[in-house]
Amino acid sequence: MSEHDLLAGVTVINLAINLPGPYAAARLSSLGARVIKVEPPTGDPVAHVVPEYYRELTSGHEILTLNLKDDEGIARLHELAAEADVLITAMRPRAAQSLGLPDIVERHGLVHVEIVGFAGEREDVPGHDLTYQAAHGTLVPGMTPTVPVADIVGGECAATAALAGLHKRDSQTGGKKTSIVSRVVLDEAAARAAGPARHGLSSPGGPLGGGSPFYRTYDTADGTIAVGCVEPVFAKALAQHVGSDHASLEAAFATKPTNDWMELARAHDLPFEPVAAASAGTALPVTPGA
Repeated sequence: MSEHDLLAGVTVINLAINLPGPYAAARLSSLGARVIKVEPPTGDPVAHVVPEYYRELTSGHEILTLNLKDDEGIARLHELAAEADVLITAMRPRAAQSLGLPDIVERHGLVHVEIVGFAGEREDVPGHDLTYQAAHGTLVPGMTPTVPVADIVGGECAATAALAGLHKRDSQTGGKKTSIVSRVVLDEAAARAAGPARHGLSSPGGPLGGGSPFYRTYDTADGTIAVGCVEPVFAKALAQHVGSDHASLEAAFATKPTNDWMELARAHDLPFEPVAAASAGTALPVTPGA
C-alpha cells in the first residue's frame, strides 16, 4: 500500500480557516483521506491574500460554504458529520461551544482535533503565530519571521493528533465510531519549536545562529549562498578550499559568482545552496472571533 492510500476511506471535515487547520487537512489528504472543507460565507482569508497557496493547501478537497450561525448550516453540518471520521476546528473554545460542536462530535462519534491558541485560563485569549513566537524567543526584534513556525508545527501536531485518534478508535473499539477529542495548543507548539533557540543553539550568535563561520550565509559576486559545513569533514574541506574564519570566507565568497561556488561544492562534496529570493506578500487579516 502506498502512503497516499493509508487513510483511504477516512473522511475529514475541516472547519478551520487561515493556516494550521488547512495545513493539517492537507497532510491528511496527502495520506489518502477525503477532505471536506467547510468555509463561512466570508471565505478563507488565505484564499483572498495568497490564492496560489490556498489552492495548494486545498488541492483535491471539496469546498462547501455554510453559515454555521443559522439552523440550515448546522443541519447540513450534522449530515456531513454522520458520514465523517475526523473534525478539525481552529477557534476559541467558547466559539465552538456557541456553535454546538461538542454535541456534534459526541452524537456522530468523531475524532475532534481542536486547534486552540492557549491552554488553561488563557484558552479564550486571542493570538496568532507572531504572538506565539514572541512569547517563546524565536523573534528577532525589528523583524517578522519568514516561516510561521507555530502554525506549521501546530498543523503537523494536528495531523498527528488525528492519526492518533483514529488509531485509538480502531484499537479500542474495533473501528466503531466513538468521540475522541484532542486539543492542539499553538502556544505549546511554539514553545516546542523554540527549543533550539531557548538552549542557545540557533539564537543570534549561537552555533547555528551565525556564531560559527561554517554555518551561515555569505554574499557572492552575484547573490548569496548558504554554507552548512557543521560536521568536521565538511569544515575541514571548507577550510582547505575556501577559508576557515568569518573574514576569510566573506572575502573569498565575494570574489566569484554563485554558480562557481556550486561547482566547487559538487567537486568537493560540500553542503552549499544558493539562497532563493523570498516572495513579497500581503499580511493576513485578523479574523474576528478566531
